[in-house]
Amino acid sequence: MATMSQAQVGSELQELARRHLWMHFSRMGGYDADHPIPIISRAEGCYVYDQDGKRYLDGLSGLFCVNAGHGRTEYGEAAARQVEELDFYTLWSYAHPKAIELAARIAKLAPADLNRVFFTSGGSEAVESAIKLARNYHRVHGKGQKHKLIAREVAYHGTSLGALSATGITDLRSQFEPLTPGACHVPNTNVYRWPEDREETWAADAIEERIVFEGPETVAAVILEPVQNAGGCFVPPDGYFQQVREICDRHDVLMISDEVICAWGRLGHYFGCERFDYVPDMITIAKALTSAYAPMGGVIASDRVAEPFMEGTASFAHGFTFAGHPIAAAIAMANLDVYEREDLCGHVLEKEGEFRQMLESLHELPIVGDVRGAGYFQAVELVKDKETKESFDDEESEKLLRGFLSGELYKRGLICRADDRGDPVVQLSPPLIADSEQFAEIHDVLSTVLAEAWDKVVS
Repeated sequence: MATMSQAQVGSELQELARRHLWMHFSRMGGYDADHPIPIISRAEGCYVYDQDGKRYLDGLSGLFCVNAGHGRTEYGEAAARQVEELDFYTLWSYAHPKAIELAARIAKLAPADLNRVFFTSGGSEAVESAIKLARNYHRVHGKGQKHKLIAREVAYHGTSLGALSATGITDLRSQFEPLTPGACHVPNTNVYRWPEDREETWAADAIEERIVFEGPETVAAVILEPVQNAGGCFVPPDGYFQQVREICDRHDVLMISDEVICAWGRLGHYFGCERFDYVPDMITIAKALTSAYAPMGGVIASDRVAEPFMEGTASFAHGFTFAGHPIAAAIAMANLDVYEREDLCGHVLEKEGEFRQMLESLHELPIVGDVRGAGYFQAVELVKDKETKESFDDEESEKLLRGFLSGELYKRGLICRADDRGDPVVQLSPPLIADSEQFAEIHDVLSTVLAEAWDKVVS
């Protein structure tokens, strides 16, 4: 039997993908014989390779999730050992050793009294679970009217209907309305776009104003990311989260820290709330819990939030078939072993200054308006005018990001995110093992492509 050449295999995969694979958040009509689908077939360390063997620096860690880097065969070995022992059992009224061990390990790492772990299969499920838990918590305390959720504008919290209601991005919401009722949105912390004389407490004050406007007796929870992803890595002003914590306590509102991206070392700590020194009532997790070697997520709840469901005949009537899957749990345990052995959080704290300094050097380019973020989670905002901070309109942004930047960065061997869910930004979130060599590669590609973007697209 004749074997197919690499080119033939690639051509067949392209045809099959265009015919059968429905990719997420993708303009499927944009792919054809002249505009092939990017097919990633191999990965190692900070790099991935396409079907033709070309290497790319994975500057987005898959999707903010392959934190320990690609190609760690020990994770597969942990999965294989688990299959030999127990391939699957549900957490619906049963438990299994790996879920128990992982829950205890997460609880030990989590701050304060966040000791109870409710597993899910991913991030949207984690947010959905946290929203339901917040509502149910108040209901069992005789406060069933407390059902509303306060989230931030432009924030992304997931795609399931409850999580999407928390998401503050109009274009993602409008296709699926009406959404789960009760979500309210307040300003985010994009300080770059604030007037110079605006008080640092303004954004937190807006949360309290919205709670009071809605009626504190109707508000169940506030959900915030430590560093907001959508819009481009918005960091909080000093004291922001401490003020929000006080506001939540004052109005009997639960505080949810959505750390689907920010947990597991992305900001240099196991949990993003540690970076900014606040203690929420719940933390949502996913993505890098397994470094994306298997799908897994969860909600870490405080003892206070969990307590009403731990007595007598009470039950939190919610769950997912594959939540806490034994194989995913085994991989997560192996992943945390690597975190401890290689001190990945410490590495981020040690190297983030160098990473940030490299990005700050891009300020010499006329198109770069702002550089912001924390840890290995950074963004570069693009502008038409540095002095006025003038941004791009929708047509210009389409031409800049999708017409040039996304394709050119990929062509030059760098995978990152060119995004305009807020103002146009380039986001970078490399694996936590990234070091000086990778920073130099990112700089070489970004500086060249952004300079070309200004010459070819803007000016």
